[in-house]
Amino acid sequence: MPRGAAKREVTLDEYKSDTVPKSDLSSADLHRLRELKAVGVVEKQDHCVLTARTTTGVLELSRIRLVLRPKFPIAGKRLIDWVSYANGQNSTIDEGLRNWPIGRDGYAGLVPAALLYECRLLSRRGLRRDYVRRQRVDTALRGRLNVEAQSTRCFGAVDRLHVGTFEYEDGGWENLVCGAALTAAASQVSDPLLKHQLAATAADFPASPRIPDALSLLASGRYSVLNDHYRPAHAWARMVLGGGGPNDLLNPYGFGAHGLLLKLDDLWESVVQRMAVEAAAAVGGRWARDAGHHIETHGRHGSRAPHFPPDVLLTFDPPAAPPGTTPYLVVDAKYKNYAKKNVSREDRHQLLTYIAGYTDPDNPLALVVHPDPKGPSDHQLEIRGPRGLVGRILVLGLDTRTDPKTAAEPLRKVIADFAASVPSATKF
Repeated sequence: MPRGAAKREVTLDEYKSDTVPKSDLSSADLHRLRELKAVGVVEKQDHCVLTARTTTGVLELSRIRLVLRPKFPIAGKRLIDWVSYANGQNSTIDEGLRNWPIGRDGYAGLVPAALLYECRLLSRRGLRRDYVRRQRVDTALRGRLNVEAQSTRCFGAVDRLHVGTFEYEDGGWENLVCGAALTAAASQVSDPLLKHQLAATAADFPASPRIPDALSLLASGRYSVLNDHYRPAHAWARMVLGGGGPNDLLNPYGFGAHGLLLKLDDLWESVVQRMAVEAAAAVGGRWARDAGHHIETHGRHGSRAPHFPPDVLLTFDPPAAPPGTTPYLVVDAKYKNYAKKNVSREDRHQLLTYIAGYTDPDNPLALVVHPDPKGPSDHQLEIRGPRGLVGRILVLGLDTRTDPKTAAEPLRKVIADFAASVPSATKF
């Protein structure tokens, strides 16, 4: 393809398929698609069948631009709230960012926009300055003499001194991370205005390190009252740099793949986890995450089988409760529209396994939480057999048209009602 020539766009809706001539996909493209697992690929004689999964956004390939659209339309002004919530942030996003248009980069284009917003706030406030170790060559001794460098590089000469000093400047790890993320984002987004704004803001920060170095700084950095206001910017920076996010939201799908992709089922799972854990904590519950609370497989060929935990397993007992007396509530996130269709057989089997393994036989309840773009909804399934009630599955649809904290109200009520039904002898 000639340099600068516009690429042909191929658009896929979630779980939909389309055919692409083999001539449009290089061997490197096919390898990348299979490695990322964002799109299913089936090779035919003269074409390839591409099938979208739960990843949405844009992937730049050598000859085509692959646009993956979501099945649940969430307005951009709301999606930034949901991504912020899943990312563990509570700050209010201003209207300028909330109304950021969904452009050619799709939903994931909101992540660089959010990074830009937070870094601009830091810049206006004034970048944090701290004492940073520097090695320099000077004509006067200021700081500590680097004896090894002086003896091996200057051979005893004293007109140029190798010294180590601490300079009070804005080159701390907090600012280096922001600069690296802004530079990386500016090189990848397609919107010309956003690209210009990212590059201009990056110039306000110290020279950015390499991405692996920036990720190392993020991993080793510590927060205090002096730099705690950097947390929101670093959360977006971590996503942009490919170092994680809510359940590795953009890793390994993001900028390293020369595209902007957002895995919405992971986003939904992160949102539901936070909603459920916060609701349980408000009524004396907690998230049972240790291995002792998980279903395990025993017997031949079962010793190495993985645990079988739900997305969220809530308990309303102290950690030292006697075995067999802990009341559990299973909450499972499903990125499916169960307000319009029946809960699938596979999901029913999965929930019944959770019910059998975790819940009290007197209250065999499990929750399925799914997005509902038309408003809150709920219905209950009762599974019965020859011996009576096997289990109850409460299917909750959360309203994606509103902010996450408002949308979580039905889930909070169900969890509070469950906590109230736990016998008083087992409460705190």
